[in-house]
Amino acid sequence: MTDEVDFIVPVYNEGSNIGSALAELYATVTHPKRVLIVYDFDEDDTVPVVRELAPRYPGVELVRNTLGRGVINAIRAGVEAARSDVVIVSMADLSDDLRVVDDMVRLIRDEGYDIVCASRYMRGGRQIGGPILKRTISRVAGVTLYWLGGLPTHDGTNAFRAYRLSVLRDIPIESSGGFEYSLEITAKAHVSGHRVTEVPSTWRDRTAGQSRFRLMKWLPHYLKWYFYALSRGRVTTGSSR
Repeated sequence: MTDEVDFIVPVYNEGSNIGSALAELYATVTHPKRVLIVYDFDEDDTVPVVRELAPRYPGVELVRNTLGRGVINAIRAGVEAARSDVVIVSMADLSDDLRVVDDMVRLIRDEGYDIVCASRYMRGGRQIGGPILKRTISRVAGVTLYWLGGLPTHDGTNAFRAYRLSVLRDIPIESSGGFEYSLEITAKAHVSGHRVTEVPSTWRDRTAGQSRFRLMKWLPHYLKWYFYALSRGRVTTGSSR
């Protein structure tokens, strides 16, 4: 088995961030890796920057999302292009704590977990910046799903996760909104008996570019999977931790 890890990085006009994001990723993550930069359209300002920087970073690949615009289809396109047994979804906005990647990979390869969630809300995790309403809703959702729904992470909504590739390919994504897909996959995996765990992580708000996260637009989509996890997750409590 190769030591290589695949990163899926969905982008939308992240030209101002992608250079710093790649530099941080390659300086922090020690594993051999492929970094799949998934974009929707050729005019995306991320694309020319990646083409210019790619010779400096072995393993960087541009992946055109031909499944339909949006983050969910970008993730699907990335999963189709992935080939490592471990896949990590990370953002290009420098918000994710890449220092925890080695622990995430170890928990999947050595400890037998199927999904490892980077958690802002467990002991040792924290969140720096971001809109207060979004932060509050996210924290309340995560903590209630952990204590009342039995989901084995305090942070059900964070998109920064490591997955066993076979799990990503076995669980169909039904989501149609945005980043709620990560809650959907994790809840479905837990309910079906896959092993889920978490590591403490620090999340920091972006300093450049514009976020595509639309709280009020996507909240109903999150609520669907929140109630799914709340009502069905408790049945399998204890099997994933």
